[in-house]
Formats: sequence, C-alpha cells, structure tokens
Amino acid sequence: MSGKGRGLGVAAVVVGLLGVVLALGSLVYARNSYGSSTISSQSMSPTYKPGDRIVFEKVGGGEVRRGDVVLFSAPDRYGFSANVMQRVVGVGGDEVVCCSGSGTGARITVNGKPLSEPYVDRGDVDGAQDVRREGPEGTAVPAR
Repeated sequence: MSGKGRGLGVAAVVVGLLGVVLALGSLVYARNSYGSSTISSQSMSPTYKPGDRIVFEKVGGGEVRRGDVVLFSAPDRYGFSANVMQRVVGVGGDEVVCCSGSGTGARITVNGKPLSEPYVDRGDVDGAQDVRREGPEGTAVPAR
C-alpha cells in the first residue's frame, strides 16, 4: 500500500473507533439521564391517559419549577412503590393551600394568590379538603 493510501486507512480506522466510542457514550448518557414509563391512572387525564407511554428526563429537585409535570415514587405516602405523576404547584418556601371555595369555584392558593389552573378538567379541583403544605427550600411541593 502506498503512503497516502495507508494514511487514509489509518484515519478511517481512527474515525470509526471514535464514532463507536461516541455512540456508546451517548447511549450510557441517555440511559442515565432519561427513562420511560407507562401511565397507569386517570390522575392526569385528559392530557395523559392510562396506557400512554412517556419518556422523561431525570433531574434534581432544585431544577423543578411551578407548572412542571413530575414523575416520582412515594411509597410512604401512597402505600405502593409505582411511579406517580403530578403537576408541581409550589416549590420550596411556598405556602400551598387547597382549597378555597367549592365545586368549579374551588381554587388552590400559592402564597395567598389563587392559582390559575387551565389544565384542570372542567375547572373542578380534585379533593376539596383544606390542606396546607409548605416545602423546605430547594424542593418541589406537588399537588395532592
């Protein structure tokens, strides 16, 4: 093989190996940063229905903002270890109060201000009981 041909062959091998390493690194990153799940309840209907498959990004609690939809496991709270999907209505330091009013007039308040919830089915909040929750700084307070 001539000098120029040999150099191209070596370059092709190096680029090919680099491509394989980058592909494997991408797969490892994706596996550790993302996950998938199947919706098992009606709690987020009509947006997410039972049987829908979702892909989610794994983030820390400090990255969650109001209005985000989060997937988490809380076996002590729910009595089972399956993932639960809820919308975040408050973050660390917020005072979340549910619910002032009744029926379609019931509203969650965050720091004393009524929360606008256009995503709530027919404007009726779930579980119209008086619940006060305050989360520590840097944590999310999911809706009940």
